[in-house]
Amino acid sequence: MTTNAVTFGQAIAKARKERGLSQKELAAQIMKDEGGGAISPQYLNDIEHDRRSPTSDHLIRQFATMLGMDEAILFVLAGKIPDDIRREAKDPTKIIEAFANFRKTIRN
Repeated sequence: MTTNAVTFGQAIAKARKERGLSQKELAAQIMKDEGGGAISPQYLNDIEHDRRSPTSDHLIRQFATMLGMDEAILFVLAGKIPDDIRREAKDPTKIIEAFANFRKTIRN
């Protein structure tokens, strides 16, 4: 799936529709953090219409798994750096270098 200027919500909606799932069906498969049950169809609707963003890495990873998407794309579209990477990012020089390489790669 290409991400030609799509938002996180648009990418989720497109992938869901391509799989023939209703919002209710997908929402029932996406579990809140720490056993809180499934997300609501309204919450999914809000995400798909860019009124809300996923609140955790856990949700982003579940969307990727359930929709057969690469989680890296979803993290970029959500504007989020995964918590595990952020915790490991201790050297400012390496962070600057990594972002410079990321920008260079994306622009080419």
